[in-house]
Amino acid sequence: MDQKSSCEHCIHYDYNEEYECYECEINLDEDEMIRFLSNSFQSCPHFKFGDEYTVVRKQM
Repeated sequence: MDQKSSCEHCIHYDYNEEYECYECEINLDEDEMIRFLSNSFQSCPHFKFGDEYTVVRKQM
């Protein structure tokens, strides 16, 4: 899976009810933000696959 284009699968990508949109909850430093906005990330260093069923599997 290409981590650059899979923000929607990341655990840090969450819905913001105040702004009514999805956003990344990681606080990027200035250099990371520039790379992100210029679309020059090869892969996100903060990507972590967000599987909502992980907890359920552990309980079984």
